[in-house]
Amino acid sequence: MTEPPIPPGAGDDAATAVPVCYRHPGRESHIRCQRCDRPICPDCMRDAAVGFQCPDCVKEGAKQTRQARTAYGGKRSADPRLTTIVLMGVNGVVWLLIMATGGYASRIADLLALQPRGYCVLPDGSAHAVAEQVCRAGGGLWTPGVSDGAYWQLLTAAFTHIEVWHIAVNMFSLWMLGPIVESVLGRGRFLALYVGSALTASAAVYWLSSPYGSTVGASGAIFGLLGALLVFAHKVGGNVQQILVVLGINIVITFSYARISWQGHLGGLVGGILIAGILAYAPRQRRTAWQALGITTVLVVTVVAIVARTAALA
Repeated sequence: MTEPPIPPGAGDDAATAVPVCYRHPGRESHIRCQRCDRPICPDCMRDAAVGFQCPDCVKEGAKQTRQARTAYGGKRSADPRLTTIVLMGVNGVVWLLIMATGGYASRIADLLALQPRGYCVLPDGSAHAVAEQVCRAGGGLWTPGVSDGAYWQLLTAAFTHIEVWHIAVNMFSLWMLGPIVESVLGRGRFLALYVGSALTASAAVYWLSSPYGSTVGASGAIFGLLGALLVFAHKVGGNVQQILVVLGINIVITFSYARISWQGHLGGLVGGILIAGILAYAPRQRRTAWQALGITTVLVVTVVAIVARTAALA
C-alpha cells in the first residue's frame, strides 16, 4: 500500500504558529524559560544565571535550594552586625530619654530600673520603705518594684543606663561581641541568648541584691555573650585561654568596685553558658526542637526563681 500524497501547504499553520506566554495567552513570546522551555513574556521573565526563567521554575528552585545555615542550625545572617546595631540603638534611645527627663532624678529611670521592692519619695525628698497606701496618704511619690508587680523591670533594666561612661563601656563591649556571636548562631538564636542572659542576670539580682537596691545596665547580657564564646571555643577545640583572660579581667573589675552588680554579672554569665551549651551540644537530629526545649527549660526555671523570690518578699 502507498500513502496518499500530502496536499500542498498542509501543516503550515502548526509550523508557523506564533508562540504565546504560558501565563498570558494573548501575548507573543519569543523567549523561553531555560528550565522548562515554556514561552514567557517580558512580565514573566526572571533573571537567571544563564538566560531567563519563568516564575514557576524560580519558585521551585527556591524550594530546592537549602538556605545557608550556621554550625548550630540557625539561618546565617546577611549582616551579623544588624541585630547588635538595633540593640545599641534601643539602649541609646532609652539613655537619651533619661537624660532629657532629669538623669538620676528621671521618673523614667525609676520605672525601668530593677528594684526588688518599691519605695516612697516624700515631698521633702527623702526615700522610705513604706507601703504604697502609706506613701500616697502622705503625699509621696510611689515607685513600684518587681515584688509589687513591676515585672517589666526584669527586662527593661538591661536597656537602662544613667552614667555616660556606663553606657559607653557596655555598648563598646556589645559592639565587639555581638556580631561575633550572631555570626556563629544566626539572628534568632543570638536574640534568644541575649534576652535569656539578661533575664537570668535580673533573676540573680532579684535574689542576691538588697531588696531596696536599684540596678541598671546591659552588662549581665554582655557577660552572657562572653560565656557563650567560651562554650563555642571549647566545642570546636579552639583557644579558650584568651577568652578566659578577658573574662578574668572583667571578673576582677566586677569585684573591685562596690557600685558594680556582681550579682547581675554572675547571673548573666551562668545563663549565657547554659543557653550556649544547649545550642552547641544539642543532638543534630531534631536539633531545633532540642534547642527550643532546652532554652524553654532555662526560662521556666528562671521564672520559678522569680516567683519564689516574690513570695519571699511579700
